[in-house]
Amino acid sequence: MSSIRTTVHESLPYVDPEPTPAERAAAESLIAAEQQSTSTSTSPSTLLPPTYTPTFTPLMTAELSRIATKAPLRAIDLSRYEATPSSPPSSPSSQKTLAPLLARAYTSSAYLSSRHTHLQLLDAYGKNAWLVGNYQLEAELQSLERDLASAKREIDVLTIERRRAQDAVAGELTALDDNWRRGVGRVLETEVATEALRLQVLEKQREGVAGGMS
Repeated sequence: MSSIRTTVHESLPYVDPEPTPAERAAAESLIAAEQQSTSTSTSPSTLLPPTYTPTFTPLMTAELSRIATKAPLRAIDLSRYEATPSSPPSSPSSQKTLAPLLARAYTSSAYLSSRHTHLQLLDAYGKNAWLVGNYQLEAELQSLERDLASAKREIDVLTIERRRAQDAVAGELTALDDNWRRGVGRVLETEVATEALRLQVLEKQREGVAGGMS
């Protein structure tokens, strides 16, 4: 269930003044000191989860080794798709011996026939298919560009609304800040006056005790 509270950002770039170089340097020094104390007191490695060690199957390990050595991939025997010589064998052979040769001949014949059909289709319709594909890609690109332009407009509108909202309450925020500062000052003045009054009361009590004893 999502929260119904409205997200409030503490950053008010159109109201808050920029920090002075001295303030920025002081903040950066405090951050550096905190990082230094954290790095010396607690090792960063103890705060992080243990490093994940991947495990691979033997087949995957062999493939990674092949890629590392840049060896060519020989997963498919391409010779079965090549045209086999049609010369008859020089000596009579048994059916068991001719079966693998016939299987390879059927495979290469089917592949070459399919390849020839594909090349004919590509020669006849490939140009039109390529143009249609480019047209579809251009239409998709234009749609993405429109979405991007719309998102940029929304960002600009949101930025303008944010600035207007902050400018509208800038005076109120400044007044509240001044009132808070005056309130803190009055609290400090009250505490100082209270402490001074307490000291006076203590002094009077000491004088009263000293007068009674005399």
